[in-house]
Amino acid sequence: MTAENLQLTTEWDKTFPQSDKVDHQKVTFTNRYGITLAGDMYTPKGATGQLAAIALAGPFGAVKEQSSGLYAQTLAERGFLTLVFDPSFVGESGGLPRSVASPDINTEDFQAAVDMLSVQDNVDAERIGILGVCGFGGMAISATAIDPRIKATVTSTMYDMTRVNAEGYFQSENSEEQRHEKRATMAAQRTEDFKNGEPKLVGGLPAEAPEGAPQFLVDYVDYYKTDRGYHSRSVNSNDGWTVTTPESFLNMPLNQYAGEIRQPVMLVHGDAAHSYYFSKDAFESMAGDNKELVTIEGASHTDLYDQVDVIPFDKIEAFFNANL
Repeated sequence: MTAENLQLTTEWDKTFPQSDKVDHQKVTFTNRYGITLAGDMYTPKGATGQLAAIALAGPFGAVKEQSSGLYAQTLAERGFLTLVFDPSFVGESGGLPRSVASPDINTEDFQAAVDMLSVQDNVDAERIGILGVCGFGGMAISATAIDPRIKATVTSTMYDMTRVNAEGYFQSENSEEQRHEKRATMAAQRTEDFKNGEPKLVGGLPAEAPEGAPQFLVDYVDYYKTDRGYHSRSVNSNDGWTVTTPESFLNMPLNQYAGEIRQPVMLVHGDAAHSYYFSKDAFESMAGDNKELVTIEGASHTDLYDQVDVIPFDKIEAFFNANL
C-alpha cells in the first residue's frame, strides 16, 4: 500500500525528559485500512541480538508524546524494544477526518504495530507484547483476543470505551431510551456535518475544573490542561473528539470474546479510580489462570498516566520478562 506522506516533527516535544539510556527514532507504518501511523521506537542503548518488543498506545484522546510514550521509554530502559504510536486520525498519524476514533480501526492499529515489529531485524517475532493505557487498554484486550501473535498484554487504568459510550459511567445511561437519544443526536449531527463539509467537535476540557466537578474531571484537567501533560496535538488537551465519534462504539462491544484469550494478561488499576470497575469486570470475564489484576492502593485514574512512583514498572517488567 502507498503510505501517506506524514510530516513528522524532528524535535523532542514529549511531556517527559529524554532518556540517555535508550536510542529513539521516528517511524511510520501502514495499517490494513491504508492509514499510515506515526510512531516512536525506543531501543535499549547498546542492545544486541533479537529483543522482546512491546507496542503501546493510549490514553484515549492522548498522543504518543504523553503517557504511553513515558511507558515506552521506561520499558526500553528496562531492556525491551518498544514502539509507541499515535492511533489513526490522531496526532502525527494519518487518516481523515481528524479527531475521530473507531473500535475496529483502533484495534487494527495495535495489530499493525505488531506487523511492524514482526519484521524488525532486532526483534524476536515470537516475543511481542502490547500495552494499552486508559481507553487503549480496552483496545489492547480486543487486539489480544483476535491476534495470537500477541504473546502477552498489559492494560493500565483501563477503560472499555464501547461500554462507557453505550451504558454511561456505572450503567447510569444503560437504557434503550437513553441510547436512542444518543443515536438520534448523532444522526442529526451527521446531516449537519455533511452540509457543512466538516465534522463538529465536542469542545475540549475547561482550562480549570468548575467548582463541584467530579474528581475524575478535576484529574483530567490537571493532566491534559497543565504543563504536567498538555500537548498541542493531543485531542484531550485541545478541542476534543468529533460529536459523532461515539456512534460506532454504541454498536460494537469491544471485549465480547475476552473470555477466549489464551495469552497472559495483566490488568493494572488504582482502587481510587472511577474507572476501576472496568478492569475488575474485564478480569472476571477472562477464563484461565494466566490473568492477573494488580490493584494499586490509593491510586486515581490519572496517577497511572505519569506518576512513576505509582506506576508498578517493576511488576510490568517482570510480567513481560516472564511471558515474552
